[in-house]
Amino acid sequence: MSTVLNHTVNNIQGEPVDLSRYQGKTLLVVNVASKCGLTPQYEGLEALYKQYHQQGFEILGFPANDFAGQEPGSDEEIQQFCSLTYNVTFPMFSKLVVTGEEKHPLYKDLIKAAPITPNRGAMESMLKQHQIEPTAAPEVVWNFEKFLITKQGDIKRFAPDTAPDNETLVSAIEADL
Repeated sequence: MSTVLNHTVNNIQGEPVDLSRYQGKTLLVVNVASKCGLTPQYEGLEALYKQYHQQGFEILGFPANDFAGQEPGSDEEIQQFCSLTYNVTFPMFSKLVVTGEEKHPLYKDLIKAAPITPNRGAMESMLKQHQIEPTAAPEVVWNFEKFLITKQGDIKRFAPDTAPDNETLVSAIEADL
């Protein structure tokens, strides 16, 4: 079993969830935010979830306020936003930290397992154009970075600007299902 699934985290209702319950499934772990230019990815993520959920696919959404304060709300506010604006039905979790000294152990393990963000440079350039200094590798670059955890525990990483319907991402999901 991947050490990534050796964590207990609180769901968005504040209840503890042992991530080992997802062992044997194809997982997409995404750090999300409600006030980001990439927030419309919720729509694509939900479509992906609906398309593949019955085949053993799960999306785990982890709100994080690490980037430009783009997730300032409480868990309740985040849940309401996701439900009302994007009709999100995939599992959402309590807000956590994905970068820096206070990084949640789940994200420490994800980054250790997949330290390279493919196409990171394009995202860094876009951030710099907006006068935002990107995090240093191997840190998560921005909201909506994705980690695909296969049934065997292998981890593939996708840049934040990788859309949920991106052919490379979808192919990797389908190959594991």
